[in-house]
Amino acid sequence: MALLCHHDQVLWLADMTTPGERQHYVFTLISKLFEELPSHYTVGILYDIACAVERSCVNWGFLDEYLPRITFAISIFHAFGHGWACQCVYHLRKCIGLGLSDGEGCERFWHSISKLIAYLRVCGVSYDYLKSLQDAN
Repeated sequence: MALLCHHDQVLWLADMTTPGERQHYVFTLISKLFEELPSHYTVGILYDIACAVERSCVNWGFLDEYLPRITFAISIFHAFGHGWACQCVYHLRKCIGLGLSDGEGCERFWHSISKLIAYLRVCGVSYDYLKSLQDAN
């Protein structure tokens, strides 16, 4: 998972060691960002599921010290996958102070480094598991 600035430059990367996007990766990257910023800065966080992340912050107290300084929004492409009520609150064009960014910098970043990812990477059942099944027969 990556945290990029408004100019689509990578600030930090987190190695995801569990399947799927878990929210603790987001909380870790946001905490790291705020450790490096002056205490009066406000930040717009554009994320595919920003609505769920903000709800977790409010319900469970995550990022409490930074929450008043964060505006959560959903990137343009992903906003249309959300319900209309969610779009009314989190659509990037409806949030003040986020400019004309499309919020898709991470998608462009991953595409730019896609050639570094091995083409034979296992994306399902592991080779070792299949081999153990074959050896058992």
